Amino acid sequence: MRLHPLHPAAWVLDRIRDAGWHVHDLLVFTRASTLVLASRDDAPPVVLKAGFGSNHVLAELDEHTRRAAYGFYWYAEMTEAERALAREDFRHEVAITRAAAGAEHVVPLLEEGTTDRFDWYTMPYCSGGNFRPLLTTGPARDRHETATGLGILADVAEGLRLLHERGIVHRDVYQENILISDGVGLITDLGAARRTDTPRGPAARGPEVHWPPEYAASYDRATPAADVFSLAVLVYRFLCADIPRHGHSRLDAAPASLRPAISAALTPAPQDRPAMGELRDALRQAATPATALAQRGR
Repeated sequence: MRLHPLHPAAWVLDRIRDAGWHVHDLLVFTRASTLVLASRDDAPPVVLKAGFGSNHVLAELDEHTRRAAYGFYWYAEMTEAERALAREDFRHEVAITRAAAGAEHVVPLLEEGTTDRFDWYTMPYCSGGNFRPLLTTGPARDRHETATGLGILADVAEGLRLLHERGIVHRDVYQENILISDGVGLITDLGAARRTDTPRGPAARGPEVHWPPEYAASYDRATPAADVFSLAVLVYRFLCADIPRHGHSRLDAAPASLRPAISAALTPAPQDRPAMGELRDALRQAATPATALAQRGR
């Protein structure tokens, strides 16, 4: 593919091509990174994530081109020091993703590399997209669709449980970070993740719909319980067509067997939430056809 030469992503794609990749499609272009569908030689396409987005790339353009490119993308230009810090953050993401190698239901790192201006890594292409479309069907979905969605969320719970076993907290569990491949759910994007033995990031973050309340004061020390809360928010949104508020007032829309697990996972105090394995088991049980049938009419 070829972008308009004034589009800021054009510079990134040109550098990726210089590194020997054939670019099939631009998937995501943000202020921090670029994701493309790319291939080399006769290998199948993969997703290449480059730690270089519009906030970085505009500094690479000459003054005239930079002014013209501004019209293509809203940005806040970074200083050299900020860009260097962003590069270190991306290298942290690569290292965490590498540390997750072999964990089932976690999108794996396939290959990694570096250029003079940015780093990159590749991961499999998941043709099933992300979880967002499953949130839009609402009450119209049938029993099979509900079971399918719960099965995907159970897969993700298992992926998060395995990350927790390795001392990794994801810290950004939401619909776009859940990918689907052949009906199987996988968690991706470890850019916000931290190792449980090392504080990382600011003390306070938020609010966001999928973030737990402790991010307001201890984001840098978030525990696996934070991922439990965030996944429970997504389960609630999927089943109840709303965000959890007002005492989980719409929880009756969820299967009866799953309601206690959702309610417990949404407890404000992290220490009072169940472990990720417990939420996974509840999701698996609710996703089975026999359970779904038994819940009908309750």
